[in-house]
Amino acid sequence: MNKIFNPKPETWSAILKRPTQTIDDIEVTVKEIFKEVQKKGDEAVAKYTSLFDGAKFENIEVSKTEIEQAISTISEDLKNAIQLAKSNIEKFHSAQKTTKVEVETIEGVNCWQEKRPIQKIGLYIPGGTAPLFSTVLMLAVPANIAGCKEIVLCSPPDKKGNINPAILYAANLCRVTKILKVGGIQAIAGMTFGTKSIPKVYKIFGPGNQFVTVAKQLATQFGVAIDMPAGPSELLIVADDTAVPTFVASDLLSQAEHGIDSQVILVSTSKTLIEEVEAAIQSQLEVLPRKAIAEKAIANSKLIFVENDETALELIDEYGPEHFIICTKDEDFYVRNIGNAGSVFIGNYTPESAGDYASGTNHTLPTNGYAKNYSGVNLDSFTKSMTFQKISEKGIQNIGKAIEIMAEAEGLQAHKNAVTLRLKAIEDGK
Repeated sequence: MNKIFNPKPETWSAILKRPTQTIDDIEVTVKEIFKEVQKKGDEAVAKYTSLFDGAKFENIEVSKTEIEQAISTISEDLKNAIQLAKSNIEKFHSAQKTTKVEVETIEGVNCWQEKRPIQKIGLYIPGGTAPLFSTVLMLAVPANIAGCKEIVLCSPPDKKGNINPAILYAANLCRVTKILKVGGIQAIAGMTFGTKSIPKVYKIFGPGNQFVTVAKQLATQFGVAIDMPAGPSELLIVADDTAVPTFVASDLLSQAEHGIDSQVILVSTSKTLIEEVEAAIQSQLEVLPRKAIAEKAIANSKLIFVENDETALELIDEYGPEHFIICTKDEDFYVRNIGNAGSVFIGNYTPESAGDYASGTNHTLPTNGYAKNYSGVNLDSFTKSMTFQKISEKGIQNIGKAIEIMAEAEGLQAHKNAVTLRLKAIEDGK
């Protein structure tokens, strides 16, 4: 890891740069595949599934038989773990429900707001070397709580044309309505335009690599909403001498093993801790099954020493981490003042992996600095707010004159007339 001591603020931007490709490197490929899927539908989807995943098959929809077979292969221990996680996720997201907001803004003018579910949603679940069945829970559980009618799940198949059994088990448990063996850019394009096999959806959720991220952003140009432009995973830990070095190292490695383009950063007011964490990383790295991946991610990561908590906080807010762990004596300072982070983990016994799996919070979070202006996925992500109003005769009399004056000032005479006619009718009725 790269050790940096007391970096000057003017260098922070360069030091904290993410190890990602620029959109220009990827956009051309994404646009070409989108055009082909839009024009040729399932034919294009099959072509790119064969090209990228090495899989060929007739029907991309997962059958009931395949789901039943997958369920039979899952151990009882894993089933119980998934059900525990699902229960906690349900509790946390159910608590986010809000009641109707209603107010009489002036006598006779009643306004209210109600939530409505997004009717058709698409879930993208990464497969490959790390099949993220936990993401199924994080997305399908709140979708069901919100009342979404159609939940379409896309996940890349292996070379034999199968989806990881744990993904199928979780999807079935969470009442996903359609499961499709398709991944990458072609999956996002399919849910954007709709094909014979892939339903068109209104909003797409789920993490992915940089190609999937750019594909989701392109989907917004065709009237489809997305949860956020989430890309490679990242973690920043702030720690001092009260932190346990082996714990800190394990958390840094837990994110580093996601992919070679993941980034992990330690910010500390203790040079001693930095040295101890670096040693612990090397020791723990040796026994990881995904050592080769983690090593490459670690090469892009940083150990940064700063003199005090105030400087650390300023640097962290500049970075805007997806995951932010606080292991300091004055943890309240960071909890009170942090402005930019996707999800915050506090104390030596709160590993980031708890949020990834079973504590109940959502792990679909903004990356690449988007924590400065995006929230992580929550119950409201699956709903939209609708406003209502009902105005009585007294109400239109109370606000009518103001509407007339404002409409006339904007040169919108028909707007004014819509009020004038009503006020005259009330007056004539008397």
